[in-house]
Amino acid sequence: MDAIQQHMIDSYRAAQRGELPPPLPGRHDWGVVREARDRRRFDAVIAGRPAYGRRWAALRSLFRRVGKTGKTGRSRKSGELGKCRPSGA
Repeated sequence: MDAIQQHMIDSYRAAQRGELPPPLPGRHDWGVVREARDRRRFDAVIAGRPAYGRRWAALRSLFRRVGKTGKTGRSRKSGELGKCRPSGA
């Protein structure tokens, strides 16, 4: 039985009993995601870690390490700046 079928059965039971029907499946999913994010930030503050920007800081450090080792998958010639450089310079 999937979520829609279960919702239909619960709605029928609620109608028989004169109660309010349950919310649709997936109705509160984004609220749960927001609460989980807030909880993770709260736990970070309690532990003494920065609450914001941790993912971006991790990505920046990863890209710096990859850039230093030269394993970016791109081949660059030394001194080549790309299309940002004026053609006459």
